[in-house]
Amino acid sequence: MLNINNISFYFGSRALYENASLHIKPKERIALIGANGTGKSTLLRLINGEFSLDGGEMSKGKECTIGFLNQDLLSYQSQNSILEVALEAFTRQNELHQEIEDVLHQMEVNYEDKLVKKLANLQEEFEALDGYNLEIKAKTVLEGLGFSTADLSRPLQEFSGGWRMRVMLAKLLLQKPALLMLDEPTNHLDLPSIEWMETYLSSYEGTVLVVSHDQEFLNKMANVTVEVWGKKLVRYSGNYDFYVQEKALRKELQGKSYENQQQKIKETERFIERFRSKASKSKQVQSRVKSLEKLEMIEAVESDSASMSFSFDFGQQSGKNVMELTNFSKAYNDVHVLKNARADIQRGDKIALIGAGGHCKVIIDLI
Repeated sequence: MLNINNISFYFGSRALYENASLHIKPKERIALIGANGTGKSTLLRLINGEFSLDGGEMSKGKECTIGFLNQDLLSYQSQNSILEVALEAFTRQNELHQEIEDVLHQMEVNYEDKLVKKLANLQEEFEALDGYNLEIKAKTVLEGLGFSTADLSRPLQEFSGGWRMRVMLAKLLLQKPALLMLDEPTNHLDLPSIEWMETYLSSYEGTVLVVSHDQEFLNKMANVTVEVWGKKLVRYSGNYDFYVQEKALRKELQGKSYENQQQKIKETERFIERFRSKASKSKQVQSRVKSLEKLEMIEAVESDSASMSFSFDFGQQSGKNVMELTNFSKAYNDVHVLKNARADIQRGDKIALIGAGGHCKVIIDLI
């Protein structure tokens, strides 16, 4: 459905891609991974047509529609309810709905046969596009992404950036593009919403291309992993765990091949040096010189491990019990975030604070 052929792309003098290729097939769920700064998000923008290639080409089928979730969508503002914004995904159905309303309005004073026929044709197309179930579909997706039923009638502009991004994600999922591209989609989701999206994407009818650092999400979602490595796109036929195992195996084989080739080169060079001045060995020497010139070099295995270290100095060590929280509560009007909660924090604890969107920040602010 999409072919990436020998593409090159530069930021100034820095090459992100050089002669990189990838074939994206229908119904694949692809995890696009790589170190920060290697060009993962840039590749999505190249596919979306926002950037121009410096070399190579991309070609896609006529039926390959593209949807792209990215941080730029946070700038979208609307006074419409989030349900109405999500329903904007159904462009043709909305046009038909408006046309049907216009014809019905005309028929209040004019019941001509041509208007009856036009109405029948419009309603037939609207029904074929499942127009009567659009609101149910939109509500299902929005509530799956964490919105309450009461939230659906609230204007988009009342929500924070993270929640607005969920609305944009819902709108994109409802559009059902042939190629759905998601750039860090789990950043704005809590655990229940991530789990819902994992299930949704696992049965998505089109192709999904995701950039994410959430390894568990990639393991559950992806059936193909593509790594940006050495300015190329390296394909692995499995999820993230498969990629880790397969890459280790490939590096082991490459390392052995490199060592064997280096040993062969050294032996050949020793032979050339030893018999270079002997006329009886001149043909053999020349043969070995030519073989070295034609040799396709195997590259040494590069390390892809990055090291990071932190050092925190404290003027005075705390006691064993750092903090004790007892019977503390927090509410916003009638919404009780915490009620008679308790927690003990001890020296040396490494705490993961999880929960529905908004709750964790409230706890951190209280502490």
